[in-house]
Amino acid sequence: MIRSATPADVPAIHQMIRELADYEKALDEARATEEQLHRALFGPEPKVFAHMAEDDGGEVVGFALWFLSFSTWTGTHGVYLEDLYVRPQHRGGGHGKALLAELARICVERGYERFEWSVLDWNEPSINFYRSIGAVPCDDWVRYRLSGDSLERFGLARASN
Repeated sequence: MIRSATPADVPAIHQMIRELADYEKALDEARATEEQLHRALFGPEPKVFAHMAEDDGGEVVGFALWFLSFSTWTGTHGVYLEDLYVRPQHRGGGHGKALLAELARICVERGYERFEWSVLDWNEPSINFYRSIGAVPCDDWVRYRLSGDSLERFGLARASN
């Protein structure tokens, strides 16, 4: 079953984010706290959303965390999937596909024209799964990130000009 996250899901979301970061060999980079997640997901004006996957017994086995994007070319919003995670012992049960299908349904229902995400280039199981549902890589685009010291230096340099 797929459902919208509730405040009671924050500890499970936090734990699964850490599990995902460990899988992606970046646990030391996963610094978000439960309090930060609660504010982002359930504060006065949430900008981030989450859906939960449950097994037949009601146990949370996965989640999808996403936010709205916007295309100036299409003039419409889209969904950007930040994290998709299904616990290893529950993979292959259709939970990941159901989470993606729910977000695709939201896109179609709301008139959003894009549903996008990133995947690590070494994650062949996920890449193969995404291709199996019809997703295509955007090989002509290179994702960039400005963070940490570089972000601070650039931001402060700009502020002083």
